[in-house]
Amino acid sequence: MPKLLLKFNAAVIREVPLDKSTLMVGRKPDNDIVIDNPAVSAHHCKILLSGGTYYVEDLDSTNGTFVNEKRIMRAGLRHNDVVGIAKHALVFFDEGAPAAAAAQPGALKAAVLSAEEQERAARAAAAQAQKEAQRTASLRVLKGMVAQPEYELKGLSTYIGKSDRVQVPIKGTGLFGSAPEVAASIHRKSDGYVLVAVKPGYPVVNGQKVEAQTPLKNGDIIEVGATTLQFFLK
Repeated sequence: MPKLLLKFNAAVIREVPLDKSTLMVGRKPDNDIVIDNPAVSAHHCKILLSGGTYYVEDLDSTNGTFVNEKRIMRAGLRHNDVVGIAKHALVFFDEGAPAAAAAQPGALKAAVLSAEEQERAARAAAAQAQKEAQRTASLRVLKGMVAQPEYELKGLSTYIGKSDRVQVPIKGTGLFGSAPEVAASIHRKSDGYVLVAVKPGYPVVNGQKVEAQTPLKNGDIIEVGATTLQFFLK
């Protein structure tokens, strides 16, 4: 029977048999596969069987669904394909494809992890996530400095914009140097930091416009108006 391996980083958290024609994936508890992460949409995507082939279909998620690191709306799945959902991954295993499985001995070994090994891996992943969440963060100004070259993210929320009340001021663009009073905010969550677009599409992270929110990783480049910042963990 085909199956999915739910992974966080390199650790296998759960093995999910594909024992029905449609499986829902998302943050809310009514999904078949629940991923408790703020970057995952309430109903993020679904895995469905159609014409003898399994497909993954994005459900208009905020941060997108990826297959082998390419963003998709709908894509067929082959043995050992990796479905990327925020910081998690679903690895598709089709036991009806023995040749492909033989070519991937490491992946096949992961598919038959014992319950004890899976539990140990889950504990290690949770401990690593907690360790990352406890690290403090800063923003380093790479371009368009207004007040100071670096800002430590001390509180639970940090605001970015043109207002004199925000913690991180920015330079505007255009003839009059215009910019939103508050363009974006960064919030510290239990599992890391998340950038929220107060003005949708205005902040850009690693070259991609942010319409709602996106998790931040060490080294991410944030462009807000004429100011460029780098997010890093200490």
